[in-house]
Amino acid sequence: MVSLLAYITWTADPVIAHIGPLTLRWYGLLFMSGFVIGTFVLSHIYKSERVSPRWVDVITIYMLIGTVVGARLGHCLFYDPQYYLAHPLDILKIWEGGLASHGATIGILLACWLFARNNKFDYLWVLDRIVIVVAIGGALIRTGNLFNSEIIGKQTDVPWAFKFARYNEIHHELTNIPNELRHPTQVYEALFCVVLLILLYTLWNRTKDRTPRGLLFGLFVVLLFTQRFLGEYLKVDQGEWDRKMLELTHMNLGQLLSLPLILVGIWVLWQAGKNPDNPYGYAPRDLDEPVPRKDSVVKVK
Repeated sequence: MVSLLAYITWTADPVIAHIGPLTLRWYGLLFMSGFVIGTFVLSHIYKSERVSPRWVDVITIYMLIGTVVGARLGHCLFYDPQYYLAHPLDILKIWEGGLASHGATIGILLACWLFARNNKFDYLWVLDRIVIVVAIGGALIRTGNLFNSEIIGKQTDVPWAFKFARYNEIHHELTNIPNELRHPTQVYEALFCVVLLILLYTLWNRTKDRTPRGLLFGLFVVLLFTQRFLGEYLKVDQGEWDRKMLELTHMNLGQLLSLPLILVGIWVLWQAGKNPDNPYGYAPRDLDEPVPRKDSVVKVK
């Protein structure tokens, strides 16, 4: 019996339009859409907890810089260090592509820490809210990867397999990959981010300013990078350095980078809400009370 959905032929053009010397791409549009949509969601969250939405514009700047710089450095130093250490100026050529989610994670963690330190926010309070927005961005970025026909999966005969018909045309500088049916790993990860978004937002919406400190961040990190670790088994390798790691450790680079983040997430989850002096975190309650100080957090018994 032939399946009603034998496979999907993916022929999408990564370019939306050429406007003079500029090229508008789906990836860039979806990447920036994550920040735009995220500002509305984060404004709603902050208002619901009596925190002024003016802080959203501030943290968005931190997040944008942290994400782009972290993702670019992550790609260059994690996946092709030999080339970029020999050609350091090429790190700046971000328009040529090359962003890594693990690098973006490190950049976001650093950006949120700087924001919290500079503006008297509790670090885990910031992370617990920002991961809801990051889940939105993750879904949109993986959709952008789909339009670019990149991060493709291994061969498969599942009914929802994709044939990336334009892969070799788009990635002409790479070794040709046979036009075979493959796992749409970008779709898997995008859908998983949507599930994470629903889960995290539902949990936050039930407790809001009484959300156990670290709960949402811990859940996000454990679930996202566990999925990433398992999902790597379905992906083609991401280059020579990835293949070397696989030969040496029987795990590829994406899996090796995911393990410490999973462990951090487990530890944060274990500690979530257990600090009696600061069970929920704190933020400047600009709408009806003065900015809290670390040494003025009321002990909850």
